[in-house]
Amino acid sequence: MANGLAVLVLVLLCVVLRPTEAGAQRLSLIRDAEIEHTIRAFSTPLFRAAGLNASAVRIYLINDRSLNAFVAGGQKLFLNTGLLIRSEHAGQVIGVIAHETGHIEGGHLSRTHDAMRNATAQTILGLLLGGAAAAAGRPDVGAAVIAGGQSASLRTFLQYSRTQEAAADQAAMRLLEDTGQSARGLLEFLGTLSGQELLTVGRQDPYLRTHPLTRERILALEDFISRSKFADRAIIPEFVEMHARMRAKLIAFLESPQAALRAYSPDDQSIPARYARAIAYYRTPDLEKALPLVDGLIAERPEDPFFHELKGQMLFENGRVTEALAPYERAVELAPTQPLIRTDLARVQLALNDPTMLELAILNLRSGLRHERGRSFAWRQLAIAYGRNGQMGESALALAEEAVLLGNRKDAQFHAGKAERLLPKGSPGWLKAQDIRRQAEGAK
Repeated sequence: MANGLAVLVLVLLCVVLRPTEAGAQRLSLIRDAEIEHTIRAFSTPLFRAAGLNASAVRIYLINDRSLNAFVAGGQKLFLNTGLLIRSEHAGQVIGVIAHETGHIEGGHLSRTHDAMRNATAQTILGLLLGGAAAAAGRPDVGAAVIAGGQSASLRTFLQYSRTQEAAADQAAMRLLEDTGQSARGLLEFLGTLSGQELLTVGRQDPYLRTHPLTRERILALEDFISRSKFADRAIIPEFVEMHARMRAKLIAFLESPQAALRAYSPDDQSIPARYARAIAYYRTPDLEKALPLVDGLIAERPEDPFFHELKGQMLFENGRVTEALAPYERAVELAPTQPLIRTDLARVQLALNDPTMLELAILNLRSGLRHERGRSFAWRQLAIAYGRNGQMGESALALAEEAVLLGNRKDAQFHAGKAERLLPKGSPGWLKAQDIRRQAEGAK
């Protein structure tokens, strides 16, 4: 694994963690099947209570130590890893999500940011941070490294009025009550922010700079909790563990291995602690210590797809490709709708250079893309798989899809035209190629 400076691009489907040279003001989007699953589990009841189509709300994780969350571009929710790591329990994260859902429900940004509605997450981050996005490492991860201007741009694009903040709080209280959850986590989060009000703007977390905090908001929450029948409702045990594992995973991948091992000492035999130590040893790298830990987790939780996924990653990233196949296959068997894991299994199958694996790799890539069409890396892998399998028309079409996602109009036009010539006239693939070519030709 290459050395880098401030930003680590976390791509945890496979799970690939790759440092990228960056300055203090640069950020990256990260991907992780398990963490995204956790945030989705926390969010879905709130989205549904707000009358939103839960599957239509996109969730993005920003690799940044500061405490922040925001919505932009319609139904896109962004959460900083700093917020997730610094949260003490799931209720605090759920409270923040409830508040941000209130902004989505209220359409607080829709009138001023209609032009951003169909923007990609990378484009939104580029606008917010005042810099140009550049691909860092694999293009599929959305790992856009963004530079500069965070404070001023965030205030410009994401500043809510005090009225909107109060309305989002009211919506959060209602959504939490409707889903039978306590609002104490949201109150605790606001309490954390209130301690920063006397700091200079440059030292405040971005959340406070864009979400004005008033004493009236805290008093309203305190009054609501005093009357709520769910004020003392405990967090469900499943969410407690999911939150602990999420924090352990983020700390183990984003902090140094030594810091993770200090935070999760051998005396702690909990599942999150062993999980963190397994990742820390893997990153050292010391597979002789890492593999027994992950094998122990699998023995204890054989039906957990994410433990199998981690074992597959450890082996694959250390060149033990043949051994990585079985853990990834088991992970897909246990979590068949996880597009990130599906794509990683396909990567292993392609890396084996076994012609008998090509059809399976194609199946896994197509399955992953059905759940998430916007992954340029997956389209590239599909093009490779089709090409090795002699399906050159399908390969060209996949390359055209990749070019569209990367905004490369000339390449999209070229590959779509090639696909048109090679695919049977009138077939679904031929029609799609024709659409892509015409769209590329008409683009300015």
